[in-house]
Amino acid sequence: RMDSWHPPPLRVANAYVAVVPAPVRTGVSNFFDNLGQPATVVNALLQGRVRHSAEALGRFLLNSTVGVAGLFDPAARLKMPEREEDFGQTLANWGWRRSRYLELPFFGPSTVRDAIGRVGDSPLQPLAQVESDKVRIGLQALSLVDGRARLMNLDSLRDAAQDDYLLVRDSWAQRRDFQIQKDAKEGAALPDYLKE
Repeated sequence: RMDSWHPPPLRVANAYVAVVPAPVRTGVSNFFDNLGQPATVVNALLQGRVRHSAEALGRFLLNSTVGVAGLFDPAARLKMPEREEDFGQTLANWGWRRSRYLELPFFGPSTVRDAIGRVGDSPLQPLAQVESDKVRIGLQALSLVDGRARLMNLDSLRDAAQDDYLLVRDSWAQRRDFQIQKDAKEGAALPDYLKE
């Protein structure tokens, strides 16, 4: 059995939350969420979901311009649906349903299928196109810290669990299955505890 996943140090996330005001943290989260939309555009197309792809493209263009590089989310105020598709979901849509669970350093829970999906998505990530190593690595580090800060509200659940490895594995797998199957159950709501 693998040791439980340890994301970027909690003290870094705590310092980030303590020092950076909430509206700025929201802007940072919006920025990184917006950067995920190009991958959603392509993967929705690969899955044959043309409408979803067009919605993701519209959201990306609106938030990148009116939303000042994605720091603000005017698309949400206009009730434009937020789509999240990646190549791991595309592989599942193409028939690769089951895959061995693993935990990746820094990235956390995954499967063999989704790890391959990360590689497939990497050319679609705008950060990968940043030529300056210092800027690119700095933004990637900020993305990891932002992701860790978003998960802080789940720490009490992990602390209370008898086996936090099983808790992370099972809740992640449940969330991932929902993401893959959601289009077959359009309108089904993801439980609050699985949204982060």
